[in-house]
Amino acid sequence: MKRFFHSAVSFALLASICPAAETSPKAPILGPAQPFTFELLVERAKRMAAAPCTDGAEPRAAEILEQIDYDAFGKITFRPERTLRVGKSGIRLFHLQRYAKKPVGIHLVADGASREVLFSPEFFDLPADSPARDLPADIGFAGFRVLEFGKEADWMAFMGAAYFRTSGEMNQFGLSARALAVGTAMPAPEEFPRFTHFFFAPSEKGELVVHALMDSPSVTGAVRFDVSRPAGVVMMINARFFARREMPRMGLAPLTSMFWFSEYSRRKATDWRPEIHDSDGLAIWTGTGERLWRPLNNPPRVMTSSFLDRNVKGFGLSQRDRAFDHYQDDGVFYERRSTCWVEPVGDWGPGMVQLVEIPTDDEIYDNIVAYWLGEKPVAPGQEVRLDYRLHWVKDEPYPAVTGRVFSSRTGAGGVPGQPRPPGVVKFVIDFESGQLGTLGREDGVEAEVSASSGKISGVYALPVVGTKRWRAVFDLAPTALDPVELRLFLRRKGVALTETWLSQYHPEKPAAPGKK
Repeated sequence: MKRFFHSAVSFALLASICPAAETSPKAPILGPAQPFTFELLVERAKRMAAAPCTDGAEPRAAEILEQIDYDAFGKITFRPERTLRVGKSGIRLFHLQRYAKKPVGIHLVADGASREVLFSPEFFDLPADSPARDLPADIGFAGFRVLEFGKEADWMAFMGAAYFRTSGEMNQFGLSARALAVGTAMPAPEEFPRFTHFFFAPSEKGELVVHALMDSPSVTGAVRFDVSRPAGVVMMINARFFARREMPRMGLAPLTSMFWFSEYSRRKATDWRPEIHDSDGLAIWTGTGERLWRPLNNPPRVMTSSFLDRNVKGFGLSQRDRAFDHYQDDGVFYERRSTCWVEPVGDWGPGMVQLVEIPTDDEIYDNIVAYWLGEKPVAPGQEVRLDYRLHWVKDEPYPAVTGRVFSSRTGAGGVPGQPRPPGVVKFVIDFESGQLGTLGREDGVEAEVSASSGKISGVYALPVVGTKRWRAVFDLAPTALDPVELRLFLRRKGVALTETWLSQYHPEKPAAPGKK
């Protein structure tokens, strides 16, 4: 899966090559006014679902757009004086290119009506040798990015399929979200629904309201984003989807990220940097109140993990490791990548959080997907209503009162100074926060560990000297090459002190017979 908009560097590049506007904004040419409300957009999506999809046609001028590669696209600049003003926000538009060949409609909403912003090459500065000069004069826009009006730094962008992302609390683009995931990691090719039209209006309480119309062969939709920036970026999302056909796997509120390797999976490393990932774990707050932390993997094959639940309280892909020294990358700043947390509004009923992990050998690919999957397949003609908040923040927005995982590490099993048992792996999990900082060795803290297969040994827990953290240690002797599901938490007098650490370990070889 190619990374959305190639890489976060692209956003920084676009901001840097657009000089500060020194001329007055130039009003766009607008189409005729059309009545507009979110309810009307929902009705439009519903009508579309009753007919075949018409968005599958070959893009216009596809051969020319194919020539607008990453470098050629980076040389096309949006003219600052063409910035659209919506409330406090400035909207700048993306040009079509190799990785975004289909145009989207851009509409401004005021007084209950919308008017389309008509495309013109005059929105952009095109180099003399740019292939874009050979495109039709009404070719259209690819998407948009948002900045504070009168400033240059952008903080939100939508481009490609139904993908979007923000720079979050730490002002660094990283993982993406999408409106919907259809058929992810299924035997048939994945389907990528596409936003075909955007409608912009000022927000009464926040920064901006974006309405989007979505279309694909299997489903249509209308989505409303009310975006605010208290600390980080928060999106109140109201989504209404209409199925054209049955969808056995329709992932709701999907998040997409990149994980190559971390301190937990150094054996996967082929790069000089210590760690490379946009997110390092999946966090879940279950309907019963349990907190789960699942470190991400770069698996040997595509793996799908399901976490059954009812009325989940929240889940997200998190970047917990915030130390620059752990990444050593002063170009893309992985330590600043946002955590994105999904907070359901209303009851989502029975279903599961599903995590898909795809093998990768580079950082340019999104290989992690997490979403909510309802208990039953979506039937043809069914309407799916979904309301939730997306929090793009530094840390998960609703911290638990218990301790949480600080780090996960693995190494050779056994005891230093003694022969190491072949195939045995040592796991070292550090926890912090909650009551842990007030407890000592004499307070009876224990590590509760279980495994789906293999043999567990050498289990102990102790405080980490010089910190307020606790460390749990155990050895695993795999008995086969099948993935091993691991579960661990710290407890005292039968009461859990921490969130539950879950891991899926992929043995490279089973332990020697008789070894523990």
